[in-house]
Amino acid sequence: MSALILPASSAYAHAELAWAIFIPKIERKIFIKEYAYIRVSSKDQNQSRQIDAMASRGIPQGCIFTEKQSGKDTNRPILQSLMNTVQEGDVIVVESISRFARNTKDLLSLVEKLTKKGVEFVSLKEHIDTTTPAGRFTLTVFGAISELEREHILQRQAEGIAAAKARGKHLGRPIKTPPSNFAKVVKDWEQGRIDFAEALRLTGLKRATFYNRRRELRESRKK
Repeated sequence: MSALILPASSAYAHAELAWAIFIPKIERKIFIKEYAYIRVSSKDQNQSRQIDAMASRGIPQGCIFTEKQSGKDTNRPILQSLMNTVQEGDVIVVESISRFARNTKDLLSLVEKLTKKGVEFVSLKEHIDTTTPAGRFTLTVFGAISELEREHILQRQAEGIAAAKARGKHLGRPIKTPPSNFAKVVKDWEQGRIDFAEALRLTGLKRATFYNRRRELRESRKK
């Protein structure tokens, strides 16, 4: 049987197609990067421990994002810059969760945003690595614990409110008691002897409070 010989142009086209399929996979592998996020709360704190941890992992200096700011929330300029920089397939590495997020809620929110971008997350101290099933499971446990804590807080709040109401305790802002001259001032204002601005000045009340106390005064007179 004679061998099938493709025309040169056809063979070239097949080779070009093969490379077109194969090369993007190579490029994606080559350009996947690990980025490090390092944070300290003040200028006086030492970053050496975190820097050494990232250097031992082989992360280049140009891929290390360093921030000197409190972690009280996720509204941090360097962190947000990193979140915007990473692309699908990249990995963000932190020395510990506390450097990345102050609480479980913030951690899960940040990781969720990364997941939507196809970015993985690694925390060295806690051995969390979302590229592995064990790492993803650990984050699932974090999420369950966070939800459980939230439900317990809401339950305690509801029980506290119910107990306070049962004791007849007022909840919310303290009620401002009207001054002793309030009834007279209201009467003078209603009869046009003083204007509203003068009524507020004499009672020391704000507009909304004045109207509320006036309504209560009228209701008390009906009883």
